[in-house]
Amino acid sequence: MARELRIPEALTALPAPVRWLALPVVLTCTVVALVGSWSSADPDIQVPQPSGRAADYCRALAGALPQELLGRPREDPSPASPYVAVWGGSPRTVLRCGVDRPEELDGPHAEDWSPTVDGVTWWSQKLSDGGYRFVTTMRAAYVEVTVPAGAAQNPFDPAAALTPEVKANIPG
Repeated sequence: MARELRIPEALTALPAPVRWLALPVVLTCTVVALVGSWSSADPDIQVPQPSGRAADYCRALAGALPQELLGRPREDPSPASPYVAVWGGSPRTVLRCGVDRPEELDGPHAEDWSPTVDGVTWWSQKLSDGGYRFVTTMRAAYVEVTVPAGAAQNPFDPAAALTPEVKANIPG
């Protein structure tokens, strides 16, 4: 026993080409909307997942971070996270709070240049693209600031400028 397919009267009133195209158009629009929402997340930035006290400290730091860093506006990625902050478009300076302790701190790079500003020590690592990565040491949560080549006149300036907020929110 075959079931008869009944088309609503509102659709039968439409010309045949419109009826034929309605479903493909709706499906295409749905796919475009989904793909657009997925691509809003920045795949280049890995969002840390701190837990416990480190997560609390990072959320406090997020609330204290400036909307402008060295003349560059804050442009956080979407979806927003209390563990990531971004300044400038391209190149951009990225702060990530609650990152894991860098493995390089146990190897030959442990003795690399580590400037201290106002009691906060920043371990540094030169990146292959000419930029730098700075990570706090001896704090209750690790804070990483990545400064690509060309993002600042002196690569250490962004980390140094963020030191007061780090010191006030991440205990040593």
